[in-house]
Amino acid sequence: MARFTLPRDLYHGKGSVEILKTLKGKKAIVCVGGGSMKKFGFLDKVVSYLEEAGMEVKLFEGIEPDPSVDTVMKGAAVMQEFEPDWIVAMGGGSPIDAAKAMWIKYEYPEITFEEMCKVFGIPELRQKARFVAIPSTSGTATEVTAFSVITDYEKGIKYPLADFEITPDIAIVDSELAETMPKKLVAHTGMDAMTHAVEAYVSTCNCDYTDPLALHAISMIDEHLVDSYNGDNGARERMHNAQCLAGMAFSNALLGIVHSMAHKTGAAFDDFGAHIIHGAANAMYLPKVIEFNAKVESAAKRYAKIADFIGLGGETVADKVENLIQYLRGMNDKLNIPQCIKNYGADSYYAEQGFVPEEVFLERLPEIAKNAVGDACTGSNPRQPSVEEMEKLFKCCYYDLRVDF
Repeated sequence: MARFTLPRDLYHGKGSVEILKTLKGKKAIVCVGGGSMKKFGFLDKVVSYLEEAGMEVKLFEGIEPDPSVDTVMKGAAVMQEFEPDWIVAMGGGSPIDAAKAMWIKYEYPEITFEEMCKVFGIPELRQKARFVAIPSTSGTATEVTAFSVITDYEKGIKYPLADFEITPDIAIVDSELAETMPKKLVAHTGMDAMTHAVEAYVSTCNCDYTDPLALHAISMIDEHLVDSYNGDNGARERMHNAQCLAGMAFSNALLGIVHSMAHKTGAAFDDFGAHIIHGAANAMYLPKVIEFNAKVESAAKRYAKIADFIGLGGETVADKVENLIQYLRGMNDKLNIPQCIKNYGADSYYAEQGFVPEEVFLERLPEIAKNAVGDACTGSNPRQPSVEEMEKLFKCCYYDLRVDF
């Protein structure tokens, strides 16, 4: 038996945040990140609508990119004191992911972070509060997913929390928020969405309910991402919908080792001056993982179907897989995303020598590879890598080498 779970309600279109004024409750806490939601007036609008609904509102601000375990615990403590019956998270994937984890700790104060990381092992929520997610970026789709990613900076590892319990009750996909994204963020979140859709389509947990969502998302991203990157607000609206469809697909079909690898490298080199931004990591690793997975016939056929669906051409399955790989590399070029870790500069753009020195990468590689194989996303990948294979795959991603194993 399989399961397909989405938020009970999804409101979309410009101005859809207005639905907040119809919520029933006494108290709402609003969780946000940096200053962009305040700067562009969206935070004031959300607070105003919640107050119009008759609720007392409290803010939890300053949630950092790639939120930490410490931030989660601080936010949960504020919730335990304030006792909200609605948790409203708005902004990029980071504040929404953090608020999901806070929600668990708020409802179950004794639970440890290690217990929260048990895949599909979270106790039943909604005993104290329900959850609204309002994304301002077009990539993570955390507003419709059963996932949250939290970083343990002491270990330098991102941990995915996975359970249908943390699927939001209400998602508000209002493209006005996405129009404020800086150009680089459009690129990274867009390739995150592309990776979600591709991995969902070839996942071992794909099904008739997830395949149409994944394929349509890929088609929309193909059509609109580059235009969105170049400032077309109509394309940004379409991308906001596309990333949400990709999220619906992967939340139910699960992901693969592109995400396993991105999770375990994101914070692994922070001490060298920069973070490998999640969407950029996915963009760099996806072509390599396709080449690795395509050694399995069933996966190769699925990649070929993706190539057919977006009209990439090719006579044989192998031709079509190669065309998909080159297409994705070309997309990275159009979005100014490097092709490999070696060329990943501290500002996320191409550099002749990126911020991760070769000797440091090689020294840390065995532990990174072991952690990636153990990541929650690895189990649904169409080809199960050994630790040795994962090390070789990471080397291909560092040096931009073809995958011949």
